[in-house]
Amino acid sequence: MEPIRCSWCSASDLYKKYHDEEWGVPVYDDPTLFEFLILETFQAGLSWITILNKRENFRAAFDYFDYKKIALYSEDKIEELMQNTGIVRNKLKIKAAVSNALAFIKVQEEFGSFSDYIWKYTDGKPIVNHLKNSKDAPATTPLSDEISKDLKKRGFKFVGSTVIYAHMQATGMVNDHVENCFTRKGK
Repeated sequence: MEPIRCSWCSASDLYKKYHDEEWGVPVYDDPTLFEFLILETFQAGLSWITILNKRENFRAAFDYFDYKKIALYSEDKIEELMQNTGIVRNKLKIKAAVSNALAFIKVQEEFGSFSDYIWKYTDGKPIVNHLKNSKDAPATTPLSDEISKDLKKRGFKFVGSTVIYAHMQATGMVNDHVENCFTRKGK
């Protein structure tokens, strides 16, 4: 028998695997936080399943989200990425990945790690919401508004409040699994 899950992930086995193993699990390491940040920025205006289906292509195309390499991408590399049919070919988003890598490194220099910076907003602990239905999850919150505003001041692009709230959900800063979801057992 299938376990009870949040309703949004029933469309595919890939979606279920992501929901079961990653979504809402706290992430404290900078490389994974950067990967999710870049994937979320590419997702803006698209469905998350579109990004999940292309995730391995993104990893290969973007040097497995090595932000130090991405920060050095040339115009030639950006043009090469624009020809890659395995990813979302949006020049503004590709250029944002480069500028976001540079901004990410600056945040690391200032705070010791991006993790220390981002998790300070929740005192290092997940915010656990108690939702009866996935549709009750907000798209933004005052906290995602605040983080978005600060990231933009620091030079990040495509980091509106909706993108940031999705990032917070993906990296476990917020646990928006519905109350009867099997992932909440023991939490």
